[in-house]
Amino acid sequence: MKIAVTGKGGVGKTTISAVLARLYAKEGKKVYAVDVDPDANLGLALGISEEELEAITPISKMRKLVEERTGADKSNTYYKVNPKVDDIPDTYGKECNGVTLLTLGTVETAGGGCVCPENVMLKRIINNLVLHRDDIVILDMEAGLEHLGRGTTEGMDQFLVVIEPGSRSVQTYRNVKRLAEGLGVKDVKVVANKVRNEEDEKFVRSKIPAEDFLGCIHYNTKVIEADREGISPYESNETATNEIIQIKEKFDALL
Repeated sequence: MKIAVTGKGGVGKTTISAVLARLYAKEGKKVYAVDVDPDANLGLALGISEEELEAITPISKMRKLVEERTGADKSNTYYKVNPKVDDIPDTYGKECNGVTLLTLGTVETAGGGCVCPENVMLKRIINNLVLHRDDIVILDMEAGLEHLGRGTTEGMDQFLVVIEPGSRSVQTYRNVKRLAEGLGVKDVKVVANKVRNEEDEKFVRSKIPAEDFLGCIHYNTKVIEADREGISPYESNETATNEIIQIKEKFDALL
């Protein structure tokens, strides 16, 4: 199963990505949780301490590694478009609670069609994880749709769009679905997070096709408290975890 978790900023992508990763790891599966957000904090949600997380350098910032693998440097503007990357997930990943965290970061560049060496590396790493391994891969994507424009999520089994009960989130889902289809990804599912009441749930169900809707995660102050204290939501919030378990079961039924 290869899942890209996406959506607009602040909707709860990281919390859901981390809990899904922990649940699959609990089953004894090999799980890679890949942080593709420039504000990388998936590690905290997995249970890694702030000190350990600050010591991790995103792959996109490892200039020497990028130069070695692609052959690109200040004196050479030509570079390999198929650099060796198959060893990177296990060499540079950090294991925590049975999950291997790989912090990719993102490429800081204008436009959606970047073909710079850093983006080539990121795309190759993701392609290797998605196409050449039988493991569970969960991508915690950056906010917005830039990653879809760069094509780094091509080949995913599922896009999971996390939304809030609001029109802007619904519009993001529609845009993700349209762009995902252009990448050949037909399965785009939706989880509504921070649902407060029946009115919120009714709104979401009226906007999202039933075949795309996986369920709701209700607003819960314990999630906020866990984030404030740097604790994994998997261990601190049984209610939210149980709701994500139900979503995971629906994912598994799609296999």
